[in-house]
Amino acid sequence: MFEGAVALTDGQWTGEPYLEGSATAPRAGLAEDFLLTGDLDGDGTEESAVLLWSSSGGSGTFDYVAVLGRNGGGAVGNIATTPLGDRVKVRSGAIEDGRIVFEVVQAGPDDAACCPGQKIRRTFALEGGAMREISTDDQGRLSLADVAGEWRLLRFGPDETVPADVQINVQFDSGTIGGNAACNRYTGSVQEGAAPGAIALAGPLATTRKMCPPPLMDWEKRYLAALEGLAQYTFIAGRLVLTWQRDGSSGQLVFVRAKAG
Repeated sequence: MFEGAVALTDGQWTGEPYLEGSATAPRAGLAEDFLLTGDLDGDGTEESAVLLWSSSGGSGTFDYVAVLGRNGGGAVGNIATTPLGDRVKVRSGAIEDGRIVFEVVQAGPDDAACCPGQKIRRTFALEGGAMREISTDDQGRLSLADVAGEWRLLRFGPDETVPADVQINVQFDSGTIGGNAACNRYTGSVQEGAAPGAIALAGPLATTRKMCPPPLMDWEKRYLAALEGLAQYTFIAGRLVLTWQRDGSSGQLVFVRAKAG
């Protein structure tokens, strides 16, 4: 990974290409919609914690946690930054008793770098203007139990946001999958593979047969087609990401945890 300070513009930074005319260049960015607030240094004012990522252009993505605070003039600045690691997947984060606590999935002793499968609870403290990891707690291996419950579809891939009036969700319960596909309800069975996060449908999906206006039916058709190629589940900055592969194409479905009630 590269070293040194960078300035983000609209949450992104791209450096100079490694070779003249090459498209490969160092990049960094801010994880979207991930923000924790709380008093981390005991001074009675709140600090903020965000997630950052960096890439040198290869397959690895190195992640960091950064603490931000306001100076005497009210301007926001970086107080401390510390690494989380290469391809660490953040399931959730919180500030508890003045400490930053992350539930992550990272590579275990026998995991390939591409496919982490060890669940770890990691706790960080802000001390003397620096972040220090003060404890780690092994929580076992990643499994479908970790995605149980209802999730709402937020995006198709990295950039295509689902409109607010299009309601698509997925619910995992033991070995079943189901939910609303914009118009119709669907249900089916899933099975885990040998690699961490590997998943596939165990047969075709069953759906109801209601007809809706064309925009909703178009979203439904795309969504169900993607689910038929379900291949992997993982987490990015607290969101569930389902990867699909079908007919030579691939992509991702990005979900946020549905609010209770």
